[in-house]
Amino acid sequence: MSAVTAVLVAALLAQGYYSPEEAQGLFQQANEAYLKQDYAAARAGYEKLLERGFGGADLQYNLGTTSLAEGDLGRAVLAFERSRRAGGEGPDLEANLALARARQLDKVVGTAPEEPFLQRVVSATSGNGVAWGFLAAWGTGCLLFVLFRLLRPGRRTWAAVLGGLLLTLSLPAGALLAAHIWVQQTLHEAIVLAPTLRAREFPREEAKVSFEVHPGLKVRVMEDTGRYVRIRLPNGLEGWAERSGVAEI
Repeated sequence: MSAVTAVLVAALLAQGYYSPEEAQGLFQQANEAYLKQDYAAARAGYEKLLERGFGGADLQYNLGTTSLAEGDLGRAVLAFERSRRAGGEGPDLEANLALARARQLDKVVGTAPEEPFLQRVVSATSGNGVAWGFLAAWGTGCLLFVLFRLLRPGRRTWAAVLGGLLLTLSLPAGALLAAHIWVQQTLHEAIVLAPTLRAREFPREEAKVSFEVHPGLKVRVMEDTGRYVRIRLPNGLEGWAERSGVAEI
């Protein structure tokens, strides 16, 4: 590597790096800007942290509340949903997400096709709870079998029984955790950002418009081709829309 190249690489790395103290300082500045109702400055601070690789449920939640205060329903719902996916929870998050959805222009009418059984199970369970349950059962079961080896004969039966029970319980928990991972990797949900997103019968600009949707609506991305993605509404209606008009959660 030449000296010039090394200097350029170092400069690029320096531009993309914040120390934890610097990141915390910028986060605090953005929070203070929000409290002063300087929403543009607050959003710029949060987005700068995201661009530099910092994230998390709290950052996404604050970005969502800022976008909601600005009236940007699409990015507000997107940030709240990403906060949820990062493990965020609580009444404030749910209340703000409900408020953003209540302000949406689209009220989707109709009954959606029934979800596959696996997706319904995943939707009904907490990913974080399943992960911690699996780790607790599997880890404790393994520790009990180690303890079984250390205890004297006659005093270790309980460790073997309890360890075997916990390892047995970890099997369905592990299967459910694998289901969560599979659904998360294969099920692509997105939020509409475009002021008016036109869904067409096929992925061509001259195709007939089937329906229109607006910011904040959650859709499912079924497939993509070039500049278009096929989206499915909560009621099962499908159409091809421009990729730039939606953002995946």
